[in-house]
Amino acid sequence: MCDLLRINTDRGVMIGDGQSRFSINGKPIFHFVGTSTFSEYTVIHEGCVAKINPAAPLDKVCVLSCGISTGLGATINVAKPPKGSIVAIFGLGAVGLSAAQDARLARASRIIGVDLDSDRFEPARKFGCTEFVNPKEHTKPVQQVLAEMTNGCVSSF
Repeated sequence: MCDLLRINTDRGVMIGDGQSRFSINGKPIFHFVGTSTFSEYTVIHEGCVAKINPAAPLDKVCVLSCGISTGLGATINVAKPPKGSIVAIFGLGAVGLSAAQDARLARASRIIGVDLDSDRFEPARKFGCTEFVNPKEHTKPVQQVLAEMTNGCVSSF
C-alpha cells in the first residue's frame, strides 16, 4: 500500500508541497510514514485516512495503521506455513497478533507467541496463540528455549 499511495516512509514531509505541518520554536517537526500522530490534531495524506463508525466508543478506538494488513496476509502469502506447522511469532503487537491469526487460519498446530510483556499473552490467545514465551523469564537465549520446546522444529515470524 505504501508504494501504491506513494508514501515515502522516510520523507518526513507532506507529499503535495514537501513541507512539514508542525513546528516547535520555528523549527519543523518531521512526519513519520505520511502522518504526524501523538498530537491532538494532525494533517495526513488522504490515502492514509480510514473512516470509523461515529458510534464507536472513542475510549476503545485505537489506530492500528498497517499492522493488521502487514501481519494478516503476510503469514500465509509470504511465510506460507504448511498445515500442522509450529510457528513462533516475535512481538504481540498489532502485527504479531495479525500474524498469529493468519497462522491459525493456515492451520498451524502450535503458535508460540514471544513477547517481553506477559500481559499480552491472554489477549493473544484470542488471536490463535497456543503457547507463550517471555524471554525475561529464562536464563537461556530465547532461540534455545524455542528449540527445546519444539525439538528444533519451529518457523519464526
